[in-house]
Amino acid sequence: MDEEALDPLQETEEENKMLFVKTHQRIDEELMGEITFHERGNVEVKLETTSAMVADDLGLVHGGFIFSAADYAAMVAVNEPNVVLIGSECQFLSPVKFHDEVVFKAKVRHKEGRKRNVHVNAYVYDVKVFSGEFKTVITEEHVLKLQLQKDGIKSKEIAEELPLSTE
Repeated sequence: MDEEALDPLQETEEENKMLFVKTHQRIDEELMGEITFHERGNVEVKLETTSAMVADDLGLVHGGFIFSAADYAAMVAVNEPNVVLIGSECQFLSPVKFHDEVVFKAKVRHKEGRKRNVHVNAYVYDVKVFSGEFKTVITEEHVLKLQLQKDGIKSKEIAEELPLSTE
């Protein structure tokens, strides 16, 4: 029998990464990028652009994929299970194309209570293609479990009154 298979201390790099990341654990790395560096408040994510991201015949990658990967990098920089994006300000500085490898560098810049501001830059080689400031908040519960108030009625009560589908 293989001795390495019996050693409980032998873990793959993927397992180590997933144990360390406390948020967005079900993300598809093909769409959002792979974490290549992670320390408290500081993350790098590498996104290899694919044909599924292409918007036109010239190979332009749709900016939504760039934004999503930047958002993911920001969330992992905060690294709290219930971190949510509440706002952002960003600039798309240069186009990204099919087969580009985009490196996102995210750093928590400001903490105030449950709020975190994260700055994210993205590069293709040494060219900055994206820059953004992501405003996040850490909620006590998952955002879909929160009892948000709307006109004095709890959101759960509102949801119970809504039809399952609209026509």
